[in-house]
Amino acid sequence: MTKPRVLISDKMDPNAEAIFRERGCDVDVITGETPEQLIARIGDYDGLAIRSSTRVTKEILAAAKNLKVIGRAGIGVDNVDIPAASAQGVVVMNTPFGNSITTAEHAIAMMFALARQIPEANAQTQAGLWPKNGFMGVEVTGKTLGLIGAGNIGSIVAARALGLKMKVVAFDPFLTPERAVEMGVEKVDLDQLLARADFITLHTPLTDQTRNILSRENLAKTKKGVRIVNCARGGLIDEAALKDALDSGQVAGAALDVFQTEPAKESPLFGTPNFICTPHLGASTTEAQVNVALQVAEQMADYLVSGGVTNALNVPSLSAEEAPKLRPYMALAEQLGSMVGQLTTGSIPRVSIHAEGAAAELNIKPIVAAVLCGFLRVQSATVNMVNAPFLAKERGIEVREVKTEKAGDYHTLIRVSVKTEAGERSVAGTLFSNSEPRLVELFGIKVEAELAGHMMYIVNEDVPGFIGRIGTLLGEAQINIGTFNLGRREAGGEAVLLLSIDSAVPAGLLDQIKQIPGVKRAMALTF
Repeated sequence: MTKPRVLISDKMDPNAEAIFRERGCDVDVITGETPEQLIARIGDYDGLAIRSSTRVTKEILAAAKNLKVIGRAGIGVDNVDIPAASAQGVVVMNTPFGNSITTAEHAIAMMFALARQIPEANAQTQAGLWPKNGFMGVEVTGKTLGLIGAGNIGSIVAARALGLKMKVVAFDPFLTPERAVEMGVEKVDLDQLLARADFITLHTPLTDQTRNILSRENLAKTKKGVRIVNCARGGLIDEAALKDALDSGQVAGAALDVFQTEPAKESPLFGTPNFICTPHLGASTTEAQVNVALQVAEQMADYLVSGGVTNALNVPSLSAEEAPKLRPYMALAEQLGSMVGQLTTGSIPRVSIHAEGAAAELNIKPIVAAVLCGFLRVQSATVNMVNAPFLAKERGIEVREVKTEKAGDYHTLIRVSVKTEAGERSVAGTLFSNSEPRLVELFGIKVEAELAGHMMYIVNEDVPGFIGRIGTLLGEAQINIGTFNLGRREAGGEAVLLLSIDSAVPAGLLDQIKQIPGVKRAMALTF
């Protein structure tokens, strides 16, 4: 039997190569190639192990006729075209937890460097100036640290800050009160954090919700003299606004390890007093690089030799026997989780997954993982079938699994319920012909709908003429309606409208719909 061939195209700890060989793979280590050289070479390989330098584009994937798996030694996969890889049947893996401690420690180091102005003091001292009276730092003891993001890395930073006798407040939509108590932090909203924090550190992925979370407007809300550290992702801070805030003294200091454009050859922040930066070194320690290299080699070798799937971003972890039966259920489960994630706000301390009828006879674990994947992916694109249960646990979300073998109105049903501040909310779905996912209940209202593409969710009073007004608005905006799905509790009561549409809804049109008399809620959804 021919051994799987793996190409390591970025510099990586040599132990990774050894693991591949020990587990039955042939390995070539060829780094620093141009895209054209990689395109010419990649067709010979079953696996591609990368870090951040290699960009896996559609063109490279098109040439990778034998490629089965891409492994990223690290968490960020911005350099991989995941949709193109998925379309070609290539599994994309990462190592999401191998460099957490390293990145957290870098954030703490940057905080100290800001507090005591170490880089500038070092430069002037080595220049022979001896500026003993030119620098007046601040202590971190007793100060308030504001965490934006309290997941894996954020929780490690919190623990270190508490050890330094700091007070820690945290803003994270997924942070439950119970988890906050466990971490020893105070859960606050973003405005409270901005007003109270002496230091702010960011530990969140870059999503539509977090992009420019420290905008010009939010920087103006900060406590005067705040110091800001970002070792997470470029794009979380408006860099031009940060420059102005540093110049005005609103922000006393800023330390960035990441930039909106990398490599950052130029920036409005360069040369600004009280600004320090490093070239994306958050994961750059010997220990972290060994960890992620070992993990990616183990994961890729397991997949190539035995078919095991771990930390994959685009496929579930399934055995060959379970896959055919479970796949349609998992598609339904992920859609229901995504719907709940998009329609609920605030912290969610509990998610319950109830399998009824034929669904109760199956292995519920992949179904639960699919629900959590859909639910958490609203906030983070890096969530996958493997890490979703871990991330839910990390955020203090209680996950309940319930099975009822006796069928109710449907021969098979999955119900997803979440505990919110307003009470329990649930959605339910079934499979038509044992393969086609359908929503059949939404927050207690019977409604049948396919969940796919762009959709609109509207809650309104059940009054004559309402549907016509919605149709007219969408028609005037040149938005075509695919399906029209209605449900209501009772005649003249509360009604729900789910529309599938051929294009995204502009924010201005959504505002117009919200102004229609009787509309209680209107949201754009994407599946």
